[in-house]
Amino acid sequence: MDEDACELLQKEEWEVLQSIYPDYCVSTGSSNGVIKLEIPVELGEQRTVTLLADDTASGPTSSVPLSLSLSLLPPVLLELILPTTYPLLKAPFISSLHATNSWLPRHSFLRRKLLEMWQPGETVLYNWVEWIRSAEFLTELYLCLYLLVSSVICSISHPAPHLLASVLAAYETESKTLQFGQMSYPCSVCLTSHKGSRCLQLLCGHIFCRACVEDGWKLYIAEGDVARVGCLDPECVKDGREACEDEVRRVATEDEVQRWKWLREKRIFDKDPSIIHCPVSLCQRPVHKPMLPDDAQEESGWDRLRTCDSCGYSFCSFCKRTWHGPLTDCPIPLAEKFVLEYMELPDDAPERSTLEMRYGKKNILRLLKNYKEDQANQVWLKKSTMSCPGCRVHVEKTMGCNHMTCARCRQHFCYRCGSKLLAGDPHKHFTTPGHPCYSKLFDYDSLELNDEWQPIEGFEED
Repeated sequence: MDEDACELLQKEEWEVLQSIYPDYCVSTGSSNGVIKLEIPVELGEQRTVTLLADDTASGPTSSVPLSLSLSLLPPVLLELILPTTYPLLKAPFISSLHATNSWLPRHSFLRRKLLEMWQPGETVLYNWVEWIRSAEFLTELYLCLYLLVSSVICSISHPAPHLLASVLAAYETESKTLQFGQMSYPCSVCLTSHKGSRCLQLLCGHIFCRACVEDGWKLYIAEGDVARVGCLDPECVKDGREACEDEVRRVATEDEVQRWKWLREKRIFDKDPSIIHCPVSLCQRPVHKPMLPDDAQEESGWDRLRTCDSCGYSFCSFCKRTWHGPLTDCPIPLAEKFVLEYMELPDDAPERSTLEMRYGKKNILRLLKNYKEDQANQVWLKKSTMSCPGCRVHVEKTMGCNHMTCARCRQHFCYRCGSKLLAGDPHKHFTTPGHPCYSKLFDYDSLELNDEWQPIEGFEED
């Protein structure tokens, strides 16, 4: 009668255990009552685990403690044999007890504690599983220091702490990756749920699908907007939370990672107004302003010289071209963009002061003067001359017809519109009806007419 009641209780206990912890129940033998349990040790939140060398350890590093931040420990393997009179009269027989990766050497102490938990007439398997799973047994096996309510520092003894540390860290990473890949998570960008294997969890805790992160980050890296390579959550975007190198490497290629690192470095150097980047497209390393001797004057022109330490290229800090010496002025077309940006800035703008600090106020004023003179010359050339369509040399006409022959390249052209003329018949341009220059071989408007001249009555004014 007792054996029948025990068999029923064992069956009910095993069914409950399988329903609560299906992953822990490895196998069961119904004929001989053999049960195998694989119980992972869950520390809950991240806890500091200190690994100490036990009395059997030796060596110079055996006395140095190692600390790890862990939330999981490798499972404890239990092989049990249930007597026919369990749970009324006898306790389960523990035929085998050890921990994966041998991180738990004090087996005899744990075995004794488990047997002490059994009381006649009561099932105990659930209590054993929960006691090991929740890591409560560590508080009795080893010394645990409770520093904060939410943080427990646990000390574990082991013959080789430095070897065990790498094993525990690898198990932590592998378990979290496996657990993450089996669950589904919603992506706040595409508003779709994805399996964890297709998602990416950032250090801030936010999870997005890998496709959305790749599309965004790779576009920002290509466009040079490195500040936006970070978490896509609105709160993190507001806080300016950027991605670290490990996160970028999980998404981008090696070339993109190198460009991302270069952009971050460039952003740091851009905050120094005296730094200019090398104009060589394959280099673009930051170049610092050289230290001039005390007797060197700023207006001497040597302060414009920059030499890249990476590629050795010497260039002018104004026009970014090969160093042309301290006495030669920079070509105006190359410096035109800089001058226009400087002229558009208000006098009290901080950007104006930054440019003056970087390039020198006297140099900027000299460049600005040359630019204005060049612009005045361009206005006069456009108003008073016509450029040859063959060699682009400017020609000024004081009198005569609009048929011009360039003295340099012998190109025939029209002084009114700048069109090329046929060398064999240049006047066809002026005799073709409907052409804008028809009957305009001479400009009669340029003749000096008497202000008192009046048209003769009976003739229409042309």
